[in-house]
Amino acid sequence: MDLFETIIEQLKNYLWGVPTLILLLGTHIFLTMRLGFIQKFTFKGIKLSIQKNPDSEGDVSQFGALATSLAATLGTGNIIGVSTAVALGGPGAVFWCWITGVFGIATKYAEGLLAVKYRKQLPDGSYIGGPMYTLEKGLKSKFLAVLFCIFTIISSFGIGSMVQANAISSSLTSTFSFSPIIIGIVVSVLVGVVIIGGIKNIATICEKLIPFMALFFLCGNFIILFLNRQYLLKALALIITNAFDFRAASSGFLGSAIMLAAKNGIARGLFSNESGMGSAPIAAASAKTPDSVNQALVSMTGTFWDTVVLCFITGLVIVSSMLHFPSLYKNAPIDAYTKLAFSNLPFNSSFFLSISIVVFAFSTILGWCFYGERCIQYLFGEKLVNFYRITYLVSIFIGSITSVQLVFSFADCANILMAVPNILSLLLLHKVIVSETKQYLPLYKSGTNKVKKSR
Repeated sequence: MDLFETIIEQLKNYLWGVPTLILLLGTHIFLTMRLGFIQKFTFKGIKLSIQKNPDSEGDVSQFGALATSLAATLGTGNIIGVSTAVALGGPGAVFWCWITGVFGIATKYAEGLLAVKYRKQLPDGSYIGGPMYTLEKGLKSKFLAVLFCIFTIISSFGIGSMVQANAISSSLTSTFSFSPIIIGIVVSVLVGVVIIGGIKNIATICEKLIPFMALFFLCGNFIILFLNRQYLLKALALIITNAFDFRAASSGFLGSAIMLAAKNGIARGLFSNESGMGSAPIAAASAKTPDSVNQALVSMTGTFWDTVVLCFITGLVIVSSMLHFPSLYKNAPIDAYTKLAFSNLPFNSSFFLSISIVVFAFSTILGWCFYGERCIQYLFGEKLVNFYRITYLVSIFIGSITSVQLVFSFADCANILMAVPNILSLLLLHKVIVSETKQYLPLYKSGTNKVKKSR
């Protein structure tokens, strides 16, 4: 078993190495250029996300689709992930994480566009889509579509259920001394009640959960920023200067400090917002939208909220707290930086972080269950969906009572492997993306979007 764990860990490090980061970030930059910096329409996308299109074809509102994808991306990575990025890469990692989010908006836009364009209407009138349908209908590659689904299903059991359930269990056990067995049962039952209603039920819950979750966590961050207000300008300056620090790091190699900051910041940004992973388009395909560009504009705001806003603010909280209370961070564990920053709240910080982690992780469980369910539906039809749901609920219970480090590493591997066919579709179909954008984007520039028929 030790040998197997070592092999999986080495495979994870290789798959999440520099070549992969270059591929993902390179795709972000390429699509940004081809789409004429589509990021400038981010606030237009935010406005569209709260508008309803009842006459359009689809299953859930655009905000419901966005909330479902955000449910899967906003997670413990926003709390623990930023902590490890700063601990390993220094304050400059916050800048590179933010930059990755800015460019990743274009990739999330492209994914959402293709998901709507190539989505499929089922006999019952509902819609299903995602990279598997883009790969099959757009690239004519059933093989890549099947591979994407397999890796997504693996990821759903790992990063989607077991890891998140373990985070909930660990947090509630350490803060309230609850029994992991009871936690596992309760979480499994609650998830089962939600997912039995399918995408419409999941979207309804996420529409209510996501705004509360984000505002709750942001309130804690803003309180800390206020307490650290004398250090904010210094923290911002340190984040920028450290991001471009060409001095030698501990390795002695000139310029290795900037490489360390960039690698950890980019990796965390990519992992956090999932731009290019192919998960969010599965939710986008179910949206009631008049055309592909409309939902693409809405989808891209997910990366804006996750990384450009939440990850950056969390990073600023950590760096300003490091300047304010430097002694707290001496020899601190790499995953404890956020916890240390929140320990300065004028109320029970353990309670606050526990609630944040529980809500973040629970929403991630819901989002990834939907992703895995759609992939099961693509591979086997409706007949195995209920079996998948039961297995998913069992995995939640297992994750609540056992250590999941091996599962985490295995899921990391599957996570990046599902991105490869999706990235191929984005690059090879970039002309389609540009063409659709040229056709429909002018409607949103002028505000005369009167197209009523989904593509």
